[in-house]
Amino acid sequence: MEEKVFLGQTLICVILLLAQIHGYNSCIQKERKALLELKQYLISISEEWALDSVLPTWTNDAKRNCCRWEGIKCNRPGGRVIGISISETNFKELSTLNLSLLHPFEEVRSLNLSGMLNQFNGFFDDVEGYNSLRRLRKLEILDLSSNSFNNSIFPFLNAATSLTTLVIQSNFMNGSLPFKELKDLINLELLDLSENMFTGPMQVVEFAHMKKLKALDLTFNDFSSSMELQGKHNLTNLEVLGLGWNSFDGTIPIEVFCEMKNLLELDLSVNNFVGQLPPCLGSLNKLRFLDLSSNQLSGNIPSSFSSLQSLEYLSLADNNFTGLFSFSPLANLTKLKVLKLSSPFGMVEIEPESTWEPLFQLSVVVLPFCSLENIPSFLINQKNLHLVDLSNNKLSGDIPTWLLENNPDLKVLQLQNNSFTVFQISAIVHNLQVLDFSDNDISGVFPDNIGNFLPSLLHLNGSDNLFQGNFPSSMGEMKNISFLDLSYNNFSGELPRSFVTGCFSLEFLKLSHNKFSGQFLPRRTSFTALSVLMINNNSFTGKIGVGLLSSINLGVLDMSNNFLTGTIPPSLLVIPFLSLVDLSGNLLSGALPLHIRNIDGTRLFLQDNNFTGKIPDTLLGSVNILDLRNNKLFGSIPEFVDTGDISILLLRGNNLTGSIPNKLCELSNIRLLDLSDNKLNGFIPSCLSNLSFALGGDEGRSQFAAGISTVANLQLEFYKSTFVVDNLSSQLEHLILCMGWICQAMN
Repeated sequence: MEEKVFLGQTLICVILLLAQIHGYNSCIQKERKALLELKQYLISISEEWALDSVLPTWTNDAKRNCCRWEGIKCNRPGGRVIGISISETNFKELSTLNLSLLHPFEEVRSLNLSGMLNQFNGFFDDVEGYNSLRRLRKLEILDLSSNSFNNSIFPFLNAATSLTTLVIQSNFMNGSLPFKELKDLINLELLDLSENMFTGPMQVVEFAHMKKLKALDLTFNDFSSSMELQGKHNLTNLEVLGLGWNSFDGTIPIEVFCEMKNLLELDLSVNNFVGQLPPCLGSLNKLRFLDLSSNQLSGNIPSSFSSLQSLEYLSLADNNFTGLFSFSPLANLTKLKVLKLSSPFGMVEIEPESTWEPLFQLSVVVLPFCSLENIPSFLINQKNLHLVDLSNNKLSGDIPTWLLENNPDLKVLQLQNNSFTVFQISAIVHNLQVLDFSDNDISGVFPDNIGNFLPSLLHLNGSDNLFQGNFPSSMGEMKNISFLDLSYNNFSGELPRSFVTGCFSLEFLKLSHNKFSGQFLPRRTSFTALSVLMINNNSFTGKIGVGLLSSINLGVLDMSNNFLTGTIPPSLLVIPFLSLVDLSGNLLSGALPLHIRNIDGTRLFLQDNNFTGKIPDTLLGSVNILDLRNNKLFGSIPEFVDTGDISILLLRGNNLTGSIPNKLCELSNIRLLDLSDNKLNGFIPSCLSNLSFALGGDEGRSQFAAGISTVANLQLEFYKSTFVVDNLSSQLEHLILCMGWICQAMN
C-alpha cells in the first residue's frame, strides 16, 4: 500500500513537472500571431535579396515554440513574451516602426531594436499616436542604438513611463538635451545618449525629475561651454557619468562633480578643461574609474587623491602637465590597476620615487612622452603587469627584458622611439604578444633565439634601428605572428626557409630598406594569410617567385627598387583584392599584362623597368593609377577600353609614336596625365579641354609625396616643341601646366 502511495505521489510530481515544462516551452497564440505580424512588417521594408535572413527562426510551424525563437524570451510558467530582440536586417531605406505591432506583448520588459542595419528613423501609430508606448506598462529596457532616429521620437518615448533603461546611442539626435520632452520618465536609472549630435551647454537643472538616475552617458556629442550649475543636487545619486569626447571648456566645475559622492565612474576625457586637478575630487571615496585624459590640465596630483581608496583606473594622459610630476599621492591606493600619464612634447618629468614604495600592483602602465631617462623604480616591484607603454621617452641602454621575467602575464611591451642600444632576449619562454622597440639605436645582430623564447608573439616591430646580419632563423617558431616590421635596418642575406614555411598566420610583412638578397620566395610558402608585403629597397634578384602566388589575400605588394628580372607572372595580377602593386625600379622586361582582375581597383606602378612592346588597350580596366614611365614601350597610345576608374596615367619616357587619340577624352576621372618625353606628333585633341585635370584637392598629392612646392619655371617650351601647336586655349595651358608640374615634381 505504501508503495502505491509513493508511486502515486511520484506520478503526480512528474505530471506537474511536465506541465511546468510544457507551460514554459509554449507561448500563447495571441503573441505568436503578433510576432509573425511583426516579422511580416519587417519583411515588407527589407531588401528583396535579404528576405530569407529576416528572423528565419520565426516560422508558422505550430510545432515550433515561439519562446525558442531567436531573440525571444518568455517567462515561466506562463510562457508570456518578456523580451524581444530584433536581429539585424537589411532595410530598403530608412523606415519608421509601427508601434501598434508591439501592443499585444503586455508582459514585455525588454525591447532591443539596435543594430547597424536596422535603420529605423522614427515611430508611428495611427490610433494611439504619442501615447502608443503607454500600452507597454511593464517595459523597463529599451535599446534603440545604432539606428537613424532623430528628435521626433521623444514624444513617443515620454509615454513609456515604466522605463528604467533607455539607450539611444549612435543615432541622429541634435540640439539641446531633450529633458523637457522626457519629463515623465521619472523611473529612469540608466540613460545613454552617446554618439549623437547634441550641442550647447548642459544644464544640470534639467535632470531634476530623474531622481533615480544612476548612469548617464553623454560621450561623443558636441556639448560646449562650462556646465550650468543650477540644480547641482539633482545628480547626487549618479554612479556613472560619461561626458568624454565633447567640447566642454574652462575649469572642471567642482560644484557639480565633487557633490556626487556616489560616483563610481567619471569620464571627462577629450574635452577642453583647463586648470589644476580639483583637490575635492579626492573626497569621492567610492570612485573606481577616473578618466581626465586629452584635456589641457596642468599642475600636479593633489595630496587628497590619497583618499581614493577604491580607485582602480586613473588616466591623466595627453594633458599640459609640465615639470616634475609626483605619483606619491597614489602610493597607498591598493586597488589601483591602470595608470596613464603623458604630456605633449614631453614637457612633464616623473619625479623619482625615492621616498615612497607603492602598495598597488598595476596591470596597465602607460607613460609615453614623460621625458623618462630611467625606468621608474616602482615598476621593479610590479608582478602583474599586462601592458607597459614607455614609448617616446629618453630611455637608453639595454631593452628592459627583466619586465618579462618579473611579469609572466605581460602581453604588450611598447618601447618605440627611445634611445635603447642593446637588445638581448632573456633565456625564458614568455607569452608576450606585442613587442615594439622601433625607432631606437639598437645595433649588432638580432637575437637569433627570439622565436624560441617569444613563440606567442602576434606583433613585432623592430624597424628603424641598426640591426645587421642575417634574418633570425628561429622566427619560424612564431606560428601566431600576424605583424612583422623589420624595415630600415641593415639586415643581409637570404630569408630562411623555416620563416616562409612556419609563419602561416602572417598578415603584414615589411622588410623594406635593408640589404636582403637572393631570389624572393622561389618556392611555395605558408603565407596564405598575407595581405601587406613590402620588401622594397633591398637587393633581391631573380624572377618574381612562385611562392608569392600562395598569398591569395594579398592587398598591397611593394617590391620596388630591387634587382628583379624576368616578366610579371600573369597569375600575380589576378589576385582579387590586390589594390596596390609597386614593381618600379627593377630590371623587369617583356610585355605588359593584358589586364588586371581586381574587385576595387588597383594602383599599378611599373616605372623604371625594361618593359617592351605595345600598351594593351585593356590594361586600364580596374586600374586607378598606372605609371609606366621610363620603360621601352613603343607603338601608339591605344584606344583604351573600360577607362572609368583611371585617375592618374603616366606614360612619360618611352618610345610611343603617332598622335594623341581622341579616346583619351573619355577619361572622365583623370587628374594627372603625362605623355612627355615620347615621339608623339600631331595636334592635342581639343576635347581634352572638357576634362578636369589637376590634383583635385588632396587626392593627387597623397598618392605621391607630401610637401612638394610649386615649381616656378614650368618650361613650357619643351611641350611646345614636342607637339605641333598653333593656339593653346586656357584649358589646354592648364593641362600642360599640370603635366609640367608633375613631371618636375616627380623627377
